[in-house]
Parts: sequence; C-alpha cells; structure tokens
Amino acid sequence: MTDVLSPRALLDKLVSFPTVSRDSNLALVDWVQDYLAGHGIASWRDYDETGQKASLYAHVGPAIEGGVILSGHTDVVPVDGQDWVTDPFTVVEKDGKLYGRGTCDMKGFDALALWATVEAHRRGVKRPLQLCLSRDEEIGCTGAPPMIEAMQAHMPRASMAIIGEPTEWGIVNGHKGGVGFDLHFRGFEVHSSIAYTGVSAIMEAARLIDWANDVNVENAAKADPANAYDPPYTSLHVGMIKGGTAHNITAKDCTFVLSARTIPAEPNAEWAARIRAEIDRIAAGMTAVRPEAGITAVPRWDVPGLKAEVEGEAEALVRRLTGENGSGVVSYGTEAGQFQAAGYSAVVCGPGNIAQAHQPNEYMTVAQFEKGQAFMAKLLDHLQEG
Repeated sequence: MTDVLSPRALLDKLVSFPTVSRDSNLALVDWVQDYLAGHGIASWRDYDETGQKASLYAHVGPAIEGGVILSGHTDVVPVDGQDWVTDPFTVVEKDGKLYGRGTCDMKGFDALALWATVEAHRRGVKRPLQLCLSRDEEIGCTGAPPMIEAMQAHMPRASMAIIGEPTEWGIVNGHKGGVGFDLHFRGFEVHSSIAYTGVSAIMEAARLIDWANDVNVENAAKADPANAYDPPYTSLHVGMIKGGTAHNITAKDCTFVLSARTIPAEPNAEWAARIRAEIDRIAAGMTAVRPEAGITAVPRWDVPGLKAEVEGEAEALVRRLTGENGSGVVSYGTEAGQFQAAGYSAVVCGPGNIAQAHQPNEYMTVAQFEKGQAFMAKLLDHLQEG
C-alpha cells in the first residue's frame, strides 16, 4: 500500500507539477491516479480533444447516491513575466505563508480534498465522498461540463458539490456568469494613404471595443446600488489584442477575446445575442467596402452564474462545518454554477484569499491551510454519521 501523505506533503507534490493551463496536466493526473490506486481507490479520466489534458474523478464510500463532491481544478495560470522571489513550483514556507503557484488557486484545496478522499476510504464512511479535479478552469471553465457528464456513467450521483475556490472559508452562494468570444477581424490591406479603399481590421475592431466601453458606462449609470456584486452590473472586457503588419498598411487581421461578466438578472444568452448583434452591424460596414472583409466570432466559454439556493443542502452543510452564519457573492466565476446547472446543490468555500490568485509570489497562509484540515476532519465525521 502507498504511504499516506499529509495534506502538506500532498500540497508540495501537487504544486511541483507545472500545470499551466496552456500545457498538459497529465503528469499530475497520472500521479494522483496512482496515489489513489495505491490506497485501493478507483478513479476515472475525462480527456480533452487533444488527449493531452484530463479531468479526474473518484468515489469512496458506499455505492449509493446522495454523496458530497469536493471539487477543484488542476490548472494554474502562467508565471511568465512575473517577479517571483522563490521557485513558483516549489512550496516555500516563510513567515506563516506557503508560497507557490497554485497554493491559493487552488492546489491548496486540491491537497486537502485528496487527503480527505483517502481518509474517507480508510475510515469506511457511511455517506459517499467524491473527488473531482477538472482541467482547463483557468481558460474559461471548459473542463467541468464534460467531466460532470462523463462521471454519471461511473459513479452514483452525489447530491451536492463544495467548490473550494479561495474564500478564506467564508460561504459564497452566488457569483457572476460569463460569456466570451474569440474574434477574428479580417480586413483588406492597402497603403494607409488611401485607407478608405481598404478595410483596417484593427480600426474596425476598435469600433467593437469602443462599443464595449460605452456599454460599461451605460451599465454603471443604471446599476442598482443595492446589488451586492462588485461591480453591481454586467461588465465587458478585452484583455489582449493582436494585429497588423506595419504602421502604413491597413491591418489585414486583428484578433482578441471579448468577454462579459453577467449579473444573475441578465442571462448569458441575452448578452451573447447583444454582442453578436453589434458584431454583425460592424461586419456589414466592412463588407460594404470590401466583400472579402468580415468578422468571425467563435464562442470561447459560456459559464453560468451561481444562484443562491433556498434552503440549499450544500450551503447548509458548509454552515454546519464552518460555523459561519453569513454568506456573500463574488464577481469572479467558478465551476459551482456548472454543477448547479447540472442539478447539484452547490456552494463555494475554500482556503486562501482571492486577492492572491494569479499574483507573483502567490501564497496561502499556514493558518488557512490548517483551518482547511480541520474543515475536512469535520466533514469526515459528518460522512461517518451517514
């Protein structure tokens, strides 16, 4: 039998895998699957279309429905260009903090969940526990939906999911949704002195970006101040843009991602339709000048928001385990909305502060990690009660 590793040893191991979202996560998945198998725990994978990434899920306890899911993701954001004092893929403890890429977002929770899964199996819990470790959360939560679908064939259906994104063990019962599009503006190259005879992909793209800025101003002006989200309105954003070949040639190509973070009162589908309508309006003007010009818009993600549940089972359990009476909402997205959309009761609760996520010298405090082990110990006691 494989040695039983402590939560801290598991954290060290998971962080050591550089599972940046643009790269494969299979080395980590291989190790986790082998570790579980060494303790007599079966697990399954759901691969992406390339076969270079996979989600992993496992079930321990009786083969009955109604279990509890501990859900985390395996990928982390890049460290490129960030000023790290330590090796980002080695956990370094200093001044009560655990430094390393993913310690906060969210391999700290993954380590705790993996420890709890093995412990639940060793103790012989009466209520099932399921572990779900997804791929590609950081590029738009694209790995969770196929994982959720795939695991129905291998495991009894659980009733709730605890998504361990960093909340400092506070209870989050609502978050924004989001839609995103990969956009390719196709222009027609001419000398800039006669730009009116061609189409600049960059300048046409600027029309859509300018529209997004105007929408943000409009949404902010009409926002309900009682809305708990920050900001209390749907916001549009472009984070990267690429295009053009020279300063005196109308750009043939321009590519970027346009995304919207939606408040629950405004469904993703409505915003997707509104964005597409503006794209179509701009594209019509481009093709009127040059038929070869146009815009290709490919959906990149569609992440449902998490809505507060009336007497939600997941929230009630987390309240019992943490002793917390309050709850809150956040503007970032998680896989909780996807579990909820699939029929699970869902809540977000995990170690660390979201302010540390994606940052250079990312860390989680030792106190938060230790609080997480206490949380898991209480969960195990609950599962043994049946």
